Amino acid sequence: MNRDSNGYTILYASVMVALVAIVLAFTSEALKSRQKLNEDTDRRQQILRSIRVSVSGGETEARYNELIREAYLVNDAGEKTEGDAFAVDAVKAFEQHTYPVFVAAVNGETKYVMALRGKGLWGAIWGYVSVNDDKNTVFGVDFSHSGETPGLGAEITAAAFTSQFPGKQIFKDGTLRSIAVVKPGRSAAGQDYVDGISGGTLTSNGVNDMLLKSLECYTEFLKSK
Repeated sequence: MNRDSNGYTILYASVMVALVAIVLAFTSEALKSRQKLNEDTDRRQQILRSIRVSVSGGETEARYNELIREAYLVNDAGEKTEGDAFAVDAVKAFEQHTYPVFVAAVNGETKYVMALRGKGLWGAIWGYVSVNDDKNTVFGVDFSHSGETPGLGAEITAAAFTSQFPGKQIFKDGTLRSIAVVKPGRSAAGQDYVDGISGGTLTSNGVNDMLLKSLECYTEFLKSK
């Protein structure tokens, strides 16, 4: 074939495109299992941090299996329903009115871990909150984000912010009030509160809304004993 012809150029380009597509498809498939493993490890670490346990990657699965005794979904009535709390996509689960619950044993005490989903300034924010066996007093929290501003909204992941939550109560006089995230120096009437991130007001507001809206979904579960 004449290498200077248009036909050769088109054939050569087509073959190269096909080869590149095959290589990319093979690479994607080869990395899929590794990616899933990393995602699962990260999720387990988030759940563990919500019960105030931090571990390295290699220890994660064993520690998770040691401390998390049950994982299930509940519906709006607070009743267990079909599904795997760890395997489901939490956003889709919330849309289907089923909510992940993880039951942990920490130093012989039961903790209930619930998923949180919301929106920050630039994208999705999410996390987990654990409560004591009274299903009211917060034991710990962990927050993550997809693109909040470093040094500002991204500080929702820092211990300086998350360490304010333990001991706060989400019910007042039998009514779910959640925990308010307020501007530093301010307070919230009728509910427990924490100081928001200085300079990260919109992300702080996002955490405030995420806590309220997510915990409202668990109201009946939290009321059950």
